[in-house]
This record gives sequence, structure tokens and C-alpha cells, in this order.
Amino acid sequence: MKKSFKRTGKIPFKSTRKAPFKKTGKVPFKRASSESRVDEVLTVILIIAIIIAISLTVYVIVTPKQGEKFTEFYILSPNGTAADYPTDLKVGEAGEVIIGIVNHEYANTSYRMEVKLNEEVKNETAVVLSHNDTLESSFVFKAKTNGTAQKLEFLLYKDKEQPVYRSLHLWLDVNGE
Repeated sequence: MKKSFKRTGKIPFKSTRKAPFKKTGKVPFKRASSESRVDEVLTVILIIAIIIAISLTVYVIVTPKQGEKFTEFYILSPNGTAADYPTDLKVGEAGEVIIGIVNHEYANTSYRMEVKLNEEVKNETAVVLSHNDTLESSFVFKAKTNGTAQKLEFLLYKDKEQPVYRSLHLWLDVNGE
């Protein structure tokens, strides 16, 4: 169904001119009711909450996160694995391990390491490591007495503290020649 429009050439300006409009230069506003005041207060609270949320998000992104503080302390076999340690030796035979220390303390840290065989100190070493520094060093030991279940201990002390910070051990079986 087609609708046709009649062209009259008249502009509907007359009808808009008759609308009530005062030329005062002011826009008329109604006084705020108590309901709209509650809305205003809630709007202000919402804006403040959004600003706080954005500020906290920026703070979390900009501030570096400090993780857990700890030190890695480990022993490896001569081939660099955590297996096949030299634990079955003959009297006078040398064994070798790799001792590793990794500093994750977020500061320069002083360490002292003692190696004991059957409660007798065989070696003592001091080292200072920066954050994320790694020290791996070879340690050679000799079994001098015959016996089973001999304890080879690796004790790590941190920052001149007296209690042992970390400890590791191997059980050695030493057979006669």
C-alpha cells in the first residue's frame, strides 16, 4: 500500500513558534526533592569508590611485588643430577659432590657452610651472595674409616646466625680395602 505525501511547500515553523518559551536566558530547573538528594549522595560515593579502585589498581601494578625470602641449598652428584651420589666407597677412596647455594633473600647475604663426617668438621667455607646469585662448587671427600651408615652432613648458616639455617646429608657405606 502506497502512501502519498502532498507537497505544500510550507515549512512547519509556525507550529514550533507557538511553543511556550520565555526569553529569560535561564534554563528552568525544579528544586531537588529529597529522593534526588539521596541519588546525589550515592553518585558521589560511587565516584569516590571508582577513584579509589583505580588508584589501588595503579598502585598494585606500579609497586614491585616482593616474593618469599628463602635460600636454595642442594647437593648434586658429579654429573650434575640429584641421583647417583657416591655413597658406596672403599677406605681411602675419594667421593665428589657439587654443593649449590642460591640466594633468594632479596638482599646481600653472608653464608657459612660446614661439612661434617661423623660429627667431625672436615671443611668450613664462608661466602657472600647477592640476590639471585648462585654458587656451585665441587667438594671432594675421603672415607678414612670402615663402617656403614656414616653421616656426611652439609650445614648452612645464614648471616652469622647460630642455629643451622639449612642442612643436607648423605649416608655413606665404607668398606675395607
